[in-house]
Amino acid sequence: MSETLLLKASGITKLYGGLAANQDVNLELHQGKLHALLGPNGAGKSTCINMLSGDAVPTSGTINFLGKNITNLNAWQRSQAGIGRSYQRTNIFPQFSVLENVRLAAQSRHQNAAKIFLKADQMQWAIDKAMSCIEEAGLKGRESSVSGFMSHGEQRQLEIAMVLATDAQVLLLDEPLAGMGSEESEKMVEVLKRLRQSKAILLVEHDMDAVFAVADEITVMVNGQVLESGSPSQIKNSTAVQEAYLGEGAHHV
Repeated sequence: MSETLLLKASGITKLYGGLAANQDVNLELHQGKLHALLGPNGAGKSTCINMLSGDAVPTSGTINFLGKNITNLNAWQRSQAGIGRSYQRTNIFPQFSVLENVRLAAQSRHQNAAKIFLKADQMQWAIDKAMSCIEEAGLKGRESSVSGFMSHGEQRQLEIAMVLATDAQVLLLDEPLAGMGSEESEKMVEVLKRLRQSKAILLVEHDMDAVFAVADEITVMVNGQVLESGSPSQIKNSTAVQEAYLGEGAHHV
């Protein structure tokens, strides 16, 4: 039985003047699968994830989510629909606790102007949701910690917990392991393995060891185009991919 197709990009292209930052990119994200997007600097990975998240509008091509055309929806509309994204730069409220950060993310899905001034302890559903997402992101026991004083790796885990609190079915994760040491990277890999069981994940990442440890499928981009897509073993043994990365380094692409 095949996994459910959640997000599909067909021939998406992004032009900036005469420059094609992405050209005719096809991508599918299935529930229960982690799809990694690789490529050297300037390959077009950021443009691609920006188009999928709604931060950039494709010049041509279509994006479908759960069978519906969402090509022209903006970022907040896609977030409301069930597409969550983390960014290269950590996006949290550093002065708030872990629980407060995640609770606020949960509340964003149940907006009610008449209840905006309710005390936090009057929104038990949001606290329950936050606690569940905090545990899922591997931060159980850190609920009261002030997020600005946490390690970089824990802050990235917190950001993922916040995305989960928005009820996202698709997770677009932009370099979540960037700047981490080996111990923090191992923790994040375990989080990703757990999340891919129930979500569709697109992972943009430079840590090749992590990618090959968690990816079910890999798409490699070069010069704004898809060079090759396939299983980790196919990509690892691809002559075209090896040539594209020649001189880039085997473990930091």
